[in-house]
Amino acid sequence: MLFAQRADVCLAVACSVPWRKMSVGFVGASDGWQDLSQHYEMEWEYTRAENGNVALTGEIDLAACNGEFVLAIGFGSNSFEAGQVAVSTLSEKYELVRERYVAHWKSWHSTLIPLDSPQRDRDLYRASMTVLRGHESKDLLGGTIASLSVPWGFNKGDDDLGGYHLVWPRDLVQVAGGFLAAGAVIDALRVLRYLEATQEAEGNWAQNLWLNGEAYWNGVQMDETALPILLLDLVRRKAPDTIEAMDRWWPMVGKAAGYIVRNGPVTQQDRWEEDAGYSPFTLATEIAALLAAADVADLAGNADTAKFLRETADSWNDNVERWCYAEDSDLARKFGVDGYYVRIAPPETGSATGILQGLVPIKNRVAEQSIESAVHVISPDALALVRFGLRAPDDPRILNTVKVIDGLLRVDFPQGPCWYRYNGDGYGEHEDGSPFDGTGVGRPWPLLTGERAHYEIAAGNRQSAESLMAALEHFTESSRLIPEQVWDSSDLPHRELFRGKATGAACPLVWAHAEYVKLRRSLLEGEIFDQPPQPVERYQVQKKTAAHVDWRFNNRLSSMPQGMVLRLTLLMHASVHWSFDNWVTSHDTNTRDTDLGAYIADLPTWELFAGDRICFTFHWPEADRWEGKDFEVIVEPDGLQRKDVFAIDIMSAHSMLR
Repeated sequence: MLFAQRADVCLAVACSVPWRKMSVGFVGASDGWQDLSQHYEMEWEYTRAENGNVALTGEIDLAACNGEFVLAIGFGSNSFEAGQVAVSTLSEKYELVRERYVAHWKSWHSTLIPLDSPQRDRDLYRASMTVLRGHESKDLLGGTIASLSVPWGFNKGDDDLGGYHLVWPRDLVQVAGGFLAAGAVIDALRVLRYLEATQEAEGNWAQNLWLNGEAYWNGVQMDETALPILLLDLVRRKAPDTIEAMDRWWPMVGKAAGYIVRNGPVTQQDRWEEDAGYSPFTLATEIAALLAAADVADLAGNADTAKFLRETADSWNDNVERWCYAEDSDLARKFGVDGYYVRIAPPETGSATGILQGLVPIKNRVAEQSIESAVHVISPDALALVRFGLRAPDDPRILNTVKVIDGLLRVDFPQGPCWYRYNGDGYGEHEDGSPFDGTGVGRPWPLLTGERAHYEIAAGNRQSAESLMAALEHFTESSRLIPEQVWDSSDLPHRELFRGKATGAACPLVWAHAEYVKLRRSLLEGEIFDQPPQPVERYQVQKKTAAHVDWRFNNRLSSMPQGMVLRLTLLMHASVHWSFDNWVTSHDTNTRDTDLGAYIADLPTWELFAGDRICFTFHWPEADRWEGKDFEVIVEPDGLQRKDVFAIDIMSAHSMLR
């Protein structure tokens, strides 16, 4: 028996014939691979290694066993448990163990919707479903990690504990969507219940977490709070007979929606876990989630809360372009468009004058390349405005952005097109092909080919979507595993890097396989499978606009259009002391509780004229103190393109009240 022990797990290897030689050792140190590399035979012998990532090497006398042997590998919390698993497995006939194993997989696959296309050159449907299910924990059901791989793991040390062996709520929701698309409803429900059990007390989810629910990184990504709401809504609509009444799920949804209204619309990190600010992807998920949560609130008997959620969504939706759409920039002139959605707009400060002057950090680049103008950084993330139903695929602003995206980010390979996450991305190998080590050059992501195919479906371009799906299939090689990134430069055989094929990043990327499965279902039905219908109906069909503008401590607007209500959204109860005539007269209005941890007060500003000023301050009754500062909002003419100035603080919303 051969043992390798790490702090959290023990590995045991048993063989049906005696070992000739055995070696265990730390990766990169005295292990069997190093031994063979240096001596072309095993000269170092060990029976045990502890406390590290380990490699095991064994030599078996094939002549003595006539070339046949059975190897059993067991895992456990200690050597006894791992050894028991390995030995008990070895005692059974291999053929019987294999037969039972294969039968279980065949049984599960037989329950799936037959989305297969045998005539396709490389059909990934069954392989993708196996990837999704294979990455789910066998002990903590529903918990599904991002990948069994470690990006550039061959270049990592023992201090990189996480790799992609963690649960990202965003990826997890995508996996559940893949299960639903394939008809694996029970599997999707396991994911939903896992999310319910791992929700944080404030209503959000950790940036990523170990399978047991312990948070690993501590960033706040607002899309990871919005997406679980959209998952519940998807299950409710696609498999209504399998899920309990919405009053059963309102506690989870209500807490998540409350976190969004208290902390949005800005996010500490975008979906690529890098920058703070106004992200089109994050905004799309937040607004869609608020509308979906409103439906759940109605079904749970909370009509007033539902009304507030829809009003907040309307206000944020009205401001997407002001926050994220850049006009009359040098880049717009270069591509012959009047504007486009940026990758992310920074949180505005009191000295900023809008997107055109904003700067964003570029992560994973050397210091002299780590800052860029917001209007010069573009991402396919803007297509989320279509994916989640906020904007039509033929909206001129979307079409403008698609033109810029393709001009800057598209790479054409023999397999088909692929896209970068954004221009200037630093998450990838260096120019010479050496592995990412904290800096590098981002490479194209096949996942984004799948997302672009979904946009083409929305735009009615089925043939384009089919071609993009074929490209996604052919980025996999014979393994049928979709990589996180593909190499976009000349072949480097000595580094095993070939144009259009997987880099040293994660492979498989489970999220990409989920996107592929959803794409198969979307093509079958001729519409985006996981698109929430609420934003489509509200903003594309009804053309709903907001009746109020939303002032909050993390979004202190300085101007508002004529004819609208000024709503003050706070994190604790207050008395609002306000005046429309520069304090010649004044009034007091108490906030009202939304039951979501937010308190609102609507000021009667709809009858004011352009140029009028609203002055206000706050008295906090719980602390019996005044804010000690006056705030002012100027009324603009109705319909004027606003250039509001905001003072944004994206830190914890509770700290905003000081």
